[in-house]
Amino acid sequence: MADNTGSTNNAPESSESLKTFGAVVKVFRERAGYTQEQLAPLLRYSVQTLASIEQGRRFPQREYVERAEEVLEAFGVLRAAAKYLVRKPGLAAWFKQWAALEEQAISLCSYECRLIPGLLQTARYARAVFESGVPPLADEQIEIQLTARQERQRLLRDRPNTAFSFIVEEALFVLECAGLRNIELQIMPLVQEHHAGLNGPIRLLETPDHEWLGYSEGQRGGLLICDRKDVSVLQMRYAKLRSQALTPEDSVSLLRQIRGAL
Repeated sequence: MADNTGSTNNAPESSESLKTFGAVVKVFRERAGYTQEQLAPLLRYSVQTLASIEQGRRFPQREYVERAEEVLEAFGVLRAAAKYLVRKPGLAAWFKQWAALEEQAISLCSYECRLIPGLLQTARYARAVFESGVPPLADEQIEIQLTARQERQRLLRDRPNTAFSFIVEEALFVLECAGLRNIELQIMPLVQEHHAGLNGPIRLLETPDHEWLGYSEGQRGGLLICDRKDVSVLQMRYAKLRSQALTPEDSVSLLRQIRGAL
């Protein structure tokens, strides 16, 4: 899956703006006399999220900027600085809009028939995907993209109230995240030759305003799907896939059997 893979003409952007913003936030936090642990509940974000933002590893959401601006009495500095932030080093340009929507989604559904979804890939698996890219990437580019993918995977743990649903083909082994309460993993068994996903991968998400959006990706670009009729078709197909795939319990059992046989 090329869901956050850059290419030679989609070079990763610099993260210096994120680091600078994080340093400014830290100065205002310390000026106000707060530790990260004390500030987190006031901003209604986790300590881990605050730390990632201050270290320049996470893009701050608009709500974070507004709350921090008010709580830290930052004289408008944080609000102004946020306008010049560069988003997500290591993400392909066409994927950044979807990645931003993922960070705020209250539901996220994904069917994948080619590779393990990027959100579920282990570091070893993701590295193998990047190293097999054509044209080949430099070692530095691979490390930047691997870091970006691992940072994106923090969504699974940083957003416990977001419901994640994944349906993957039996040939794609993934078990590591199946134990998280907010993740539902289903396997499409090989014996199910005909199902609703034969046209390819499906991605859907629900925004905080309860609007459903879809996303489709090819080799050199991605498409955000906003038309309600098109989104409705994808929702119907995903619902059908859920009924055709193994239950989450049977899926985990099958994956354990497969892993034990390897």
